[in-house]
Amino acid sequence: MFQLHIGNQNFSKITDFGLDISAFSEMEKAALVFCKGWLSGQKQFLQQTSGSTGVPKRIELTREQMQASAEATGAFFNSNPTTRLLCCLNPEYIAGKMMLVRAMVWDCPIWLVEPAGNPLERLDFVPDFVAMVPLQVEKTLESTDSLSTLKRVGSLIIGGAQLSESLKSQLTKHNIQAWQTYGMTETVSHIALAKIEKDELRYETLPGVLIGQDKRGALWVKSAMSGAKKVQTNDLVELLSDDAFQWLGRVDFTVNSGGIKLHPELLEQKSEAAIHANFPSSRFFFFGEKDEKLGERLVLVLEGTAKKEQTQLLLKQLQAVLSPYEVPKKIYFSDAFIETPNGKINRKLSFESL
Repeated sequence: MFQLHIGNQNFSKITDFGLDISAFSEMEKAALVFCKGWLSGQKQFLQQTSGSTGVPKRIELTREQMQASAEATGAFFNSNPTTRLLCCLNPEYIAGKMMLVRAMVWDCPIWLVEPAGNPLERLDFVPDFVAMVPLQVEKTLESTDSLSTLKRVGSLIIGGAQLSESLKSQLTKHNIQAWQTYGMTETVSHIALAKIEKDELRYETLPGVLIGQDKRGALWVKSAMSGAKKVQTNDLVELLSDDAFQWLGRVDFTVNSGGIKLHPELLEQKSEAAIHANFPSSRFFFFGEKDEKLGERLVLVLEGTAKKEQTQLLLKQLQAVLSPYEVPKKIYFSDAFIETPNGKINRKLSFESL
């Protein structure tokens, strides 16, 4: 049955959520207020979008959308009332809210913990289902005890950002049952999941999800989770079937160099090992610089200090893992990247500040 565990306190019935919550943290208050609204039959919920489909904005999500998403995910993972959930994401955001909705719709117990770097560190049980962001997974893998727990987790879903190749390699090495999610606030969390294996990620849609492409090759989605409306994204994809696709990158990041379209996010995955071998821990991105002959030329921008020998060695290593068209024409260095409000690299402003 549904039961929300916060510390040594349990909440289940609607009356439990009417108690004084002033002593709880802001994250815990958000969870308690949301669950109270849901159990009271609230029909509409306001939520801030992340910008996947355009400029970030506040939108109204319906109870029906959120319930449809939880039911589809439950069908995908064969959940039942004995499934134990762990929520280690802030319930003020859609990913955290949807963990709570899943527990209430699946009629399952759920444990709420602060969204720390390693959310498994102080757990005294093994969750059956948990959602994390990549940074949490990385920190969890660094602890022997937490890694042991993670290996026994039934299903780990990872969202919020694309997986690095090194993290993907660690997950497959340890045979962890993990999926990368694809979704957005407008579809109340994910609409597709890709099992993390050695091969390229193949996203499979949840039951009842329709997908297609616009003239740019960008994905559109229509489902009960989107309120039966077609949601147009800015993500380039390759459709593999009616219910599967490969993600290529953002439309606005695509580099058109001499008529050849290059996808920076895919190149970044292919280049990660070589770059970090020469510039450990440095953040980086590929970008299209204006060029009179090519229209745009592909360049690589690294955060850190330029080092001539390592740069020359890196270029040779990139030539070994990339095709001739994919090798950057120049490598730039930046003292510090400019970030977006949600902590991602602002590629355009970072490049313009060089």
